[in-house]
Amino acid sequence: MVAGARMRHLPGAGLAFLGRHATTFMAAGVLVGLAVPPLATLLAPVLVPTLLIPFTLALLRLDWSSIAVCRRQPLRVLALLLWLLVASPVLVALATRALGAVGLPEQLRVALVLMAASSPIVSSVALALILGLDAALVVVCVLIATALAPVTLPGAAAALLGLDVNLALDVFMLRLALLVGSAFGAAWVIRRIAGPARLARNATLIDGLTVLNLVLFAIAIMAGVTDFARTRPGYAATALAAAFGFNLALQLAGYRLFRSLREPAALGAAFMSGNRNMGLVLVALQGQAPFEVTVFFALAQIPMYVLPALLRGTYAARLARGGGARARV
Repeated sequence: MVAGARMRHLPGAGLAFLGRHATTFMAAGVLVGLAVPPLATLLAPVLVPTLLIPFTLALLRLDWSSIAVCRRQPLRVLALLLWLLVASPVLVALATRALGAVGLPEQLRVALVLMAASSPIVSSVALALILGLDAALVVVCVLIATALAPVTLPGAAAALLGLDVNLALDVFMLRLALLVGSAFGAAWVIRRIAGPARLARNATLIDGLTVLNLVLFAIAIMAGVTDFARTRPGYAATALAAAFGFNLALQLAGYRLFRSLREPAALGAAFMSGNRNMGLVLVALQGQAPFEVTVFFALAQIPMYVLPALLRGTYAARLARGGGARARV
């Protein structure tokens, strides 16, 4: 009987362990995708589910009443959206134009500007909860920015790159509504069945499931990237360096712009600034992007998965100094 009870608790214990060591497992997972190409190819079909499930799980963990607080400060949300969708792609376009003069490949310049023009990653809500950032502010900004992306992304591509992103606006908006709506619908049903108290007691298990899905996504998106890196190591190395550099630069810029906010909110703005939804860009381009652009979008997952582990001490120290919730990593 005792052995049977232990066996039943093993999956839960494993998920709890993942939740307690989230950033470490995320960093390891994205490297596995590069190191084991057949596994990345095998998991490629699960890209979309593993992109959406963390958002659903984050909505389970989030106190929905806290989202309404953001309505009392609409100018803060508006300022964040203008920074994320307008100002940051302009700054990246100017920076990459200067770097192009010293040898930055044109395909990489295009990828960087498109990255900066996209909305924050949907999983930033889950990661904000794990890291102790202002998840309510993050979820509001992610939802609005994702809804606006079908309008702002083609405009930024045309104005900054001269690209014609042929986007069927009504179809894309419907697809986004279905994706985001299904996440909210699933979370609402589960919250009604389980109840807030039970979900709160199992917060670490939910975080473990989130990490598991993020790791599977990180492995799946690396399909084909390792072979490309072997044949064009110079481009791959430059793309990876640019991914780290621009992620950190945008995070720093976002933090400095919004440092007057409470520390969890300022760090949330920083996290959203550096971590963008490049899967959304690929959907918008509908297979028209050169593979060099796709490779950058895949390699850019590495800093998005590795930096939370590397910066966890910085997040925790700033949250403690600012009186916010201490990051649980």
